[in-house]
Amino acid sequence: MNLPSATVGTPALHRGLALLAAGLLGASPAWAAPADVQHGAAIAAQGVPPAVAACVTCHGAKGEGGPGFPPLAGQGASYLREQLDAFADGTRANAIMAPIAKGLDASARADVAAWFASLPSGIAPQAAGPADPKDQGAWLVERGRWADGIPACASCHGPGGAGVGEHFPALARLGAAYMQAQIDAWKSGQRPPGPLGLMQGIAKKLSHDDISAVAQYYASRPPSAGQP
Repeated sequence: MNLPSATVGTPALHRGLALLAAGLLGASPAWAAPADVQHGAAIAAQGVPPAVAACVTCHGAKGEGGPGFPPLAGQGASYLREQLDAFADGTRANAIMAPIAKGLDASARADVAAWFASLPSGIAPQAAGPADPKDQGAWLVERGRWADGIPACASCHGPGGAGVGEHFPALARLGAAYMQAQIDAWKSGQRPPGPLGLMQGIAKKLSHDDISAVAQYYASRPPSAGQP
């Protein structure tokens, strides 16, 4: 596959991300009560019978994830809370998560998000090596494919797919099937477009082969010390 060389990111994208960060910081209500991490841990471990199952059943005792279920440990609390809110209000469609999120009030969703965010992800930022144009996954992650309007994954999700800040999640331990399901959800409008509406537009430009290559790239990265 002939992939053109490109720089990571553009000035317009970087300005947009800076504006987004400023807006998100300004949007947090000053009166919002701090999350109760211990309450979140209890919900994650025990659920809220009978309607809300324990989170650890699918996502692991330390938020490490499981087959078909994404790892949550170390993801940004704001990102996790936004996903739970989206499941609860139906803007992100998921038959398993919708009833669970709806069974928690906004405060409980914030508590659960804070607990998972407090756990170590086991993913360390890793500097990328020289991208091989013949390695489709490495090229997409590190350089993007600007001829098709696809920015580098690393420009938002960080080196090694470790995530950036509160709103750009880690990708390093997501499997190809899960990645593909999320891309399909963005394409069909079953998931909110995310910060700056970036992912919905990008998803429409990514092929199944692209997603498989990106997932394989992240899976081949050496794990950091202490990764679950």
